[in-house]
Amino acid sequence: MAELEPRDTRPEGFQRVSAALAARQHPYPPLWLDVAARTAQEAADALGVALGQIAKSVVFRRKGDDSAVLVITSGDKRVDEVKLKPHTGPLGRADADFVKARTGFSIGGVSPAGFAPADGLSAPQLFIDRELFRFDIIWAAAGHPNGVFKLTPADLEKLTGAPVIDVVQ
Repeated sequence: MAELEPRDTRPEGFQRVSAALAARQHPYPPLWLDVAARTAQEAADALGVALGQIAKSVVFRRKGDDSAVLVITSGDKRVDEVKLKPHTGPLGRADADFVKARTGFSIGGVSPAGFAPADGLSAPQLFIDRELFRFDIIWAAAGHPNGVFKLTPADLEKLTGAPVIDVVQ
């Protein structure tokens, strides 16, 4: 299913997340999955967990300043942009190039930790949807479609410093 991997043999994004988690003394190192999990369903299937336990990263483009907004929500939920708008202003869709430039990660591996925005760009504004708190254990992407890490919703809040809000349909 998955295995611990030496940090120096995996892609740069996975290494960056590994280092960020280690620096914050996160108790669970990232795992490398045998299969790519580009979607929440693929991750849930690979891990043998409920779809809602996948901490899905959804990136939006804020229209006012072209910055990134990252919402971390349960894999079984959809972000409601109307509920998010009071926190961010008007939003648009983020394409793959925008996501990579603003987070340092490719779609399918966007982690809530270890951002590396392109020169001159700031890291995304983060929000955590409260639906994740339905679960004792959740799984987030670790910088690559094959990388994941285990944590609790409270760990996610502590790790990111992001506010917990209600933004799903």
